[in-house]
Amino acid sequence: MTDQALAQALFSQQCWCWGQDVLRSNGNWLTHVGFEKAAPPQDRSRCSSVYTLELSSTCRIVLRGFGVFIGEDSIGGLFLERFEFVAQCTSLAKLDCPPWSNEDLPEFTTPPEGAQDEFASLLIRLVDWIGDYETELIGELGMQYRRETLASWDNGERQVIPAGRMTSEWRSLSQSIATEPQKWFQEATATR
Repeated sequence: MTDQALAQALFSQQCWCWGQDVLRSNGNWLTHVGFEKAAPPQDRSRCSSVYTLELSSTCRIVLRGFGVFIGEDSIGGLFLERFEFVAQCTSLAKLDCPPWSNEDLPEFTTPPEGAQDEFASLLIRLVDWIGDYETELIGELGMQYRRETLASWDNGERQVIPAGRMTSEWRSLSQSIATEPQKWFQEATATR
């Protein structure tokens, strides 16, 4: 499996896991670790909630079932679509409104000229955070919890990365991005 195919499978699986962490019988794990939950407005009632975590006063992560946004005030933001794992960039470090659907996202491009390293560092920060999230979750809830989460993900058709390998795969992906950052960004200069 190529690095890109593994990243796509790992990220899609991670999005599933976050959804299951929300539904955990002992309480929503995302809110437990500090995410703020925003329920959709009445006119968007078919949309799922949006979860935002302030990593610092200048950096935030926004989780949705269809992808993840990370914004850093000094750089801008990037979005990873769930089934692609191709970073799409924007000058916006904060979203104008919660991303109830794709239509709520800003226009994305490749990293601006001269800003490739900064956007690569932002992507690495996101990937490292995901790895840390999994490490902490397993430390608190145990490996069996994540295995049980993945049991319902494994429908016989999806690529499944075993619970015991998820953290190490995120670490490997971080190293791959650091080595060849350009291959992880949107190719076309066209916007969404």
